[in-house]
Amino acid sequence: MIEKLPSSQTALRLLSESGCSKEVIAHCKAVSALAVKFANSCKNRGLDVDVKLVEVGSLLHDIGRSKTHNVNHVIVGVEIAESLNLPESIVSIIEHHVGGGITADEAKELGWPVKDYLPITLEEKIVTYADKLIEGLRVVPIERTLLNLSLDLGANHPALARIIRLHEELSPLIGDFDADSYSA
Repeated sequence: MIEKLPSSQTALRLLSESGCSKEVIAHCKAVSALAVKFANSCKNRGLDVDVKLVEVGSLLHDIGRSKTHNVNHVIVGVEIAESLNLPESIVSIIEHHVGGGITADEAKELGWPVKDYLPITLEEKIVTYADKLIEGLRVVPIERTLLNLSLDLGANHPALARIIRLHEELSPLIGDFDADSYSA
């Protein structure tokens, strides 16, 4: 079944109507710009990637921040997306974008429905990775992301290893990327 994706304009309207702040919407736009760049790089290397899904999914990835800014924004975002009858592919991006993904054991600790929240599809991985490289509106090097997360979560938190694996997997697919020379 082919899902009908909302347009970018519709996605932005949904963020606003859901109550996302201008800052969250600006962040989502920055993530989307970077994610689309990555998706196009993958497509140019012959990979099968849905650039439109990456664009719209990255715009909507933080819709749950309309209600909360903690890690539970993922669960809230899924609930909002489902209530809006958004396609499952978009819901899945929202559900899998946090950190480098969350395991079923971590989900249980968070009080979430117990299952893996790890990005699986290339589109989910691209959005997750782009989100890790955007701090507010600025593109930052992966090293900065890892440093900040290690300070927040602890140097041995498993999310760090998952983000490093994501970086190692996607770097060859997206080509040379210099955060210092990129502006979203």
